[in-house]
Amino acid sequence: MRVRLVVTFVLVALLSAVTATALAYRDARTAVLQRTQNTAVNDLRERVAAVAAGFDLPPDQRSLSRFAAQVSEGLGARIVVARHQDLSAVSDAYADTEGRITAELRAAVRAGDGTRFQRVQWRGEPYLVVGMPVTYADGDRRTSGLEVFAITDLRAERDDTAALLDSVQAGTVPVVVAAALLALLAAGTVLRPVRKLGRATRELAAGDLGSRVAVRGHDELADLARTFNETADALQASDAELRAQEAKARRFVADVSHELRTPLAAMTMVATVLEEDADQLPPDAARAARTVGAETARLSRLVEDLMEISRFDAGAVRLNASGADLADTVRASLALRGWTDRVTAELPEGVRAVVDRRRIDVIVSNLVGNALRHGAPPVTVTLTPPGADGRVTLEVADHGPGLPPEARERVFDRFYKADEARTRNTSSTGSGGEADGESGGQGSGLGMAIALENARLHGGTIEVGERAGGGAVFTLVLPVSPPPGQAADEGEDR
Repeated sequence: MRVRLVVTFVLVALLSAVTATALAYRDARTAVLQRTQNTAVNDLRERVAAVAAGFDLPPDQRSLSRFAAQVSEGLGARIVVARHQDLSAVSDAYADTEGRITAELRAAVRAGDGTRFQRVQWRGEPYLVVGMPVTYADGDRRTSGLEVFAITDLRAERDDTAALLDSVQAGTVPVVVAAALLALLAAGTVLRPVRKLGRATRELAAGDLGSRVAVRGHDELADLARTFNETADALQASDAELRAQEAKARRFVADVSHELRTPLAAMTMVATVLEEDADQLPPDAARAARTVGAETARLSRLVEDLMEISRFDAGAVRLNASGADLADTVRASLALRGWTDRVTAELPEGVRAVVDRRRIDVIVSNLVGNALRHGAPPVTVTLTPPGADGRVTLEVADHGPGLPPEARERVFDRFYKADEARTRNTSSTGSGGEADGESGGQGSGLGMAIALENARLHGGTIEVGERAGGGAVFTLVLPVSPPPGQAADEGEDR
């Protein structure tokens, strides 16, 4: 914008200077020539009137030459040509007048139309030629046949107008330079607040809600800065309110979850006793006891998951990372839940990474539990060593109907319920309580969200896709080392 503003100023100044120069040159040239023409015409008239009073007609060559000389004496440096029929006399015998008096001017003077003048170029130089017929002094003003021409050199006038043009043109350069300087000054005055406003806008977009611009003056830029500050104030107030509400919501969830743990512990104990004695109860009572036990366990998992997700939201979660063999970690997670015989595992030895093994166990239990509950066998778990990007992948695939595109986009949302059309395996999953199903039939509905948060905590992610032959594929991607500042306790296996 600075360049465009300066160029615009310079072009306007240059155009104005050129226009002013052209107009000044035209007016000055016209005024100079007009003054010279008027002077030449008036002088010739007066001089001819004074000399012709004592001139006898018809003249001979000698008297005509004397007439031309007498007229020329009163006209300064002008050359006078006198003509009468076939006679012609020149005040300067050495002057060449044929090329300076045109046939058109001679014809006009001979026609007796009064005084005529014409500017001509002769040998590259400008001249003014004034011609007039000499008339009798009687009432009808008849022409006498005597014609007088005066030739005036216009080189002095040409030089004067050329000097004026040069001086005006020389003044154009300072005008353009001054315009450029004024443009730079104006650009600084206009663009400096705009740059400050742009910088503040970028800071605001980057998250600095305290960014403001100084308001100076009462012009449009000041109004714009004032509006920006008011918008930033409103945005900061809204952000503060939203953060406060979010903090209250997290605190509420954490408080409720914490308060529920004590009664849930008592309920779990009672439900466990009832389940142990269910075989001795009547069928309806046994079924009710088992249902209470299952729902109590599910409620306990929900409370634990709510507390975990609230810790993620509060940013209070840290890794307890150490060097681990991922194959052993995954194998232990499957064995703990009794899934070893239900899952086909391809776990090459020697794939090591710095991870929090408890959180890797949470991820594996959710991904594999999800595949077992909502997919179809066989379920495969494949561990791939790190490639050139230094990342390890753990792929969990099933052979069920898979996930539709809209479900794949939202499968990690909290409490998201996918289409019930996916095959559901409602058999017991051992201690796989942390698994999360899209249908919500088992688990808390938060398991997949917690798994993704744990993967991100390691600097990785979980990708969801579709197998070529059908079935869902969840791929855990982890760096061999967590991000700087995340590992709270890096070391070897203990």
